Amino acid sequence: MEKYLDKVNNEIKNYFKILEPNFPEWLNEYINTKELLKQQYISITCGTIYSNLFESDFFFSSLDHSIAVSLIIWHFTHSKVQTLSGLFHDIATPVFKHCVDFLNGDYMSQESTEDLTTDIIKNSKEIMDLLKRDNIDISQVDNYHLYPIADNDTPKLSSDRLEYSLSNALFTYNLLDSEKIKEIYKDIEIQKNEENEIELGFKTKSIARNFVKVTSKLSIIYREDRTRYSMQLIADIIKALNTDGKISKKDLYTLKESEVIELIENSKYKEIFDIWKKAKKIKVSKEEPFNVYYVHHGAKVRYIDPLFNGKRISKSCKIAKNMIDKNLSYDMSNYVYLDGIKF
Repeated sequence: MEKYLDKVNNEIKNYFKILEPNFPEWLNEYINTKELLKQQYISITCGTIYSNLFESDFFFSSLDHSIAVSLIIWHFTHSKVQTLSGLFHDIATPVFKHCVDFLNGDYMSQESTEDLTTDIIKNSKEIMDLLKRDNIDISQVDNYHLYPIADNDTPKLSSDRLEYSLSNALFTYNLLDSEKIKEIYKDIEIQKNEENEIELGFKTKSIARNFVKVTSKLSIIYREDRTRYSMQLIADIIKALNTDGKISKKDLYTLKESEVIELIENSKYKEIFDIWKKAKKIKVSKEEPFNVYYVHHGAKVRYIDPLFNGKRISKSCKIAKNMIDKNLSYDMSNYVYLDGIKF
């Protein structure tokens, strides 16, 4: 049987050790199920690592992310059901991740694929047998929104939001090194928020402020011009391939990203894809560009205003508030395009 942890690279293994020094061995049987293992072929960057518009080519997979989320939850709760809800939360993720939300017209909330989570778990004999053995009902693990340490509403800090912030800062955009990740992580504890609900929060003001600095930079990257353009372009290429009968919606959940890229590169959209892959800088305009493919819409705003000793850091730190406000004011009204790309 394929064993994920036997082949994951050392950088990611060391990151996992920061999140939970004592890896919960019971988790391995769930990780090594067919439905979860297919997530190792999907990049958490929504395909952006395949273009020179972006500085990183580090492949951190959807499975890496899900395991890391589950380790954070386990670290703070030692609850099996909550930990599994984190492990399963992206089990319905298709190739190119949130690009498929753009394909579905859901670029503002980016939740259109989550509806399949229950069905995928339910239809997996491997997973259902493990749950039955462990006396866990599917309703306890198929919706991580039930558990505030696993997931909560923006701008609160959850395990999911914490994980993709840390891994993107460490691996994808080089905003933090391992020592800084450790410093941030060790300062986090479970606190009560303004709604008297439990939430991850910081003990030290300066560390909370630094976290806001990093996540505010990431927040803009997630929705800046080059990102919105790239995600919509990938979505539109996939839509065109689907219209041409070259790919089905089901394929997006069964093929690897590398296999879909091969399909694109063997299609009439190869030239478009190549221009995007080789591009070094996106073009923007206040006016609608003529005779070229462009993107002109907003995207989901992901940002974090974490707790510092039970209160939002923006309430107790003007610097943090200014960073958040600057982030939220990012302008997404431009027309975004690349020369030479037409549909």
